Amino acid sequence: MHEMGIVLHLAKTIDEVCEKEQLTKVYSVTLQVGEVSGIMTDLFTDCWNYFRVKHPCLTEAELIIETIPGVTHCEGCGKTYETVKYGRQCPHCGSFETWLLTGNECVIKQIEAE
Repeated sequence: MHEMGIVLHLAKTIDEVCEKEQLTKVYSVTLQVGEVSGIMTDLFTDCWNYFRVKHPCLTEAELIIETIPGVTHCEGCGKTYETVKYGRQCPHCGSFETWLLTGNECVIKQIEAE
C-alpha cells in the first residue's frame, strides 16, 4: 500500500511549510490526484485520518481530493482521448504510439491555514 508512504511524505511536506511560514493550524489540504496515478483515494483518506493526528498542525485538517482526468495523446493522428476509457491504443486511428498527457499526478494544490 503506497498510499501510506505518500501520506507520510505529504504530512512531512506540510509540516515543513508550517514551520517555514510559521503556521499554527491547517484547516484543509487540497490534493490533486490523477485518475491513473495508482492512488486509491479511499485508502489514501484512511491513511490521512490516521496520520494527521500525529502532526500537531494537521490534527483537524480536512483532506480534499480533486481528480485529474487521464488524457492520452496519439502521435499517429495527433488527437487526444480519455485514457481510462480507451487504454493505450488510440480509438481514432488504432496507433499504439501514444503517451500520457495528464492523469498521473499527485500535487498539493492548496493549504488553508492560519
